[in-house]
Amino acid sequence: MNALASTDGPTPVLSYSPVVLPVAGRPVDLQVRVTAPVTGTDLPVILLSHGHGNSNHLSSLDGYAPIAQLWARAGFVVIQPTHLSSKTLAHRLEDAPGAPLFWRSRAEDMTHILDRLDVIEETVPQLAGRVDHDMIAVAGHSLGGFTANLLLGAQVTDPVSGERTSVLEPRIKAGVVLAAPGRGEVMHASMAELIPVFATIDFSTMETPALIVAGDKDDSRHFTDAGPEWHADPYTLAPGPKTLLTLFDAEHGLGGIAGYDADETTDENPERVAAVGRLTAAYLSTHFRLDDHAWQTACEDLLTGSGAVGRVESK
Repeated sequence: MNALASTDGPTPVLSYSPVVLPVAGRPVDLQVRVTAPVTGTDLPVILLSHGHGNSNHLSSLDGYAPIAQLWARAGFVVIQPTHLSSKTLAHRLEDAPGAPLFWRSRAEDMTHILDRLDVIEETVPQLAGRVDHDMIAVAGHSLGGFTANLLLGAQVTDPVSGERTSVLEPRIKAGVVLAAPGRGEVMHASMAELIPVFATIDFSTMETPALIVAGDKDDSRHFTDAGPEWHADPYTLAPGPKTLLTLFDAEHGLGGIAGYDADETTDENPERVAAVGRLTAAYLSTHFRLDDHAWQTACEDLLTGSGAVGRVESK
């Protein structure tokens, strides 16, 4: 029986790091943080891919505590890798193949985690026997959203080989894509030259169900003049089933999901972070049939009336 935690009151969570996973050929060991509710069984998993922000530790297993804690309190096991693109590794890997974004390695990290999920479960105190290995979701913010899109089925052209590439992970059954980059043809030429893999993304193959979250004030002018709608492209250009959650007055930080009191959060708003946590958890809870009414209830509470934090559409 699933014992998905209630969000009505405080739910104790545990956070354990690092779990160290040696990976052949990877220049450094893969390290992950695990955040989970203290109680409950048959717990679903969220693989959380960090962004590429300016702060050293937000782009690592030590970032994204606000959203990871909220998801854990809602009954999910949240697993956060430190990707090779992390600022914490830049001094060691600046000349390594794939630097600085390590786009392929980031996706491969999630496959390595799923391959070793039993090891992670046995390593983290109090977690053994409590994880449902069949209920797997991926989430990612900004560059992490790009990683999530690839794992959900979007394809790119490898800028080195010139080959069309898929890193679809079939064990991932749903996704939460947060403020991810959009289509490449509207990117500034200078950015397309700097990050050519971004310029080639094809969302038409992204068939895995996903919730796309975008801020209506997330105007990424350094990438494109397309406006905030650019971040909705993973919804607009991908096949269904997809849901788009547009947050009112939200900028790229979505209120501060990457860290508490982070300078780069230009729209710091704890209430918005709480809303993002509840809505995304509710989406996944309903998708995994843990609570058939969670998504509808969260939308009625947070997306209707004069106090609505955003709007939603689905296809």
